[in-house]
Formats: sequence, structure tokens, C-alpha cells
Amino acid sequence: MTLPPVSWDRMIRAVEKVRERLHRAASALDRAGIPYAVVGGNAVAAWVSRVDEAAVRNTQDVDLLLARSDLDAAKVALAEVGFVYRHSSGIDMFLDGPGAKARDALHIVFAGEKIRADYALPAPDVSLADDAPGFRVLQLDALVQMKLTSFRDKDRVHVRDLIDVGLVDVTWLDRLPPPLADRLAELLANPDG
Repeated sequence: MTLPPVSWDRMIRAVEKVRERLHRAASALDRAGIPYAVVGGNAVAAWVSRVDEAAVRNTQDVDLLLARSDLDAAKVALAEVGFVYRHSSGIDMFLDGPGAKARDALHIVFAGEKIRADYALPAPDVSLADDAPGFRVLQLDALVQMKLTSFRDKDRVHVRDLIDVGLVDVTWLDRLPPPLADRLAELLANPDG
């Protein structure tokens, strides 16, 4: 395989494309009056940036929390700004155009539903969102619970990022149900992985 040359422009464009996708989707949902919250890596980045911009980690996609009852309205609103709805392998997403890949998508998480059947908790309610410039972001408590519920490698890294900038600490252990408190204790005990 022949690779193109290393390019700052390509790296910057990759980050800008995610940001543009997030803001285009958020604007469309806001115009349509559809409640949503940005979750996942972009939500973590939004919270981390409030403390230390240098600690922000980039992410390749946009994760949105929606009520399932708003999915049909979201399909219409997001189609108007170029997104194409797909349901594939049990995942609801909006591709950023007809030829886009799953990495170039909005991934949908449904409020009040378990993302996976074996998860301890369902996704939070979409009302647990705060206004940020240009979009609505999930409140920190709910975001941390989502990350500790999923607890994949990237979720652990995201919680460690929140720990690193002082947004999450040992005082959180009493605020979480036992399985999640145990997971947080594990991360606090080993913050470097």
C-alpha cells in the first residue's frame, strides 16, 4: 500500500470534519425542536476543555443521545442537512452523506435504554443536558455514569481524562451505584492505566 505524505492539513481537516458534523447536526435538531445531548468522546472533550484545552483528546465520530420517540423527526431534520439514516448491525446512525462510512457518522444512543443488554444501567434521559456554545452536552454526572457503564478501553481512557483534569475524584465514589463505584475506584487506583 502506498500512503500519501504526512500532512498537517489532513490531520487538521479530520478534526474539523467532526466538529462541522457535530454543529450541523446540533443546529438541525435545535431548529426542529428535538431534544438531544452530545455524548461520547465529544462530550468528554467539551468537559475537559473547560479545565485544560491541552488535555482535550480528538474523536472520530459524533455520538448523540435521543429519545426513541424522536427518531422519525430526527430523520427528517438531519436529512435536510445531508445526513442519511442507516440501521446496521443493531446500530442507528446517520451517515454524513450517501457515500460516507460509519466513521463519518452520527451514532445514536437512545435515552432510557440499555446500549447493550448486559449493561448495568440504561442510557440517561435526554433532559440531563446543558447548553454549550452551539450544542447541548450531557451533564457530567450522567456522562461519567455512561462511561463507567460501557467501560470499554476508550471509556476508561475518557474517565481517566476527566480524572486527570480534576473533574472526577475520590468524592465521586459515594455518588455512584456499587458496580460503577468499583470501576471508578479501579481507575482512581491506576490513573495511568
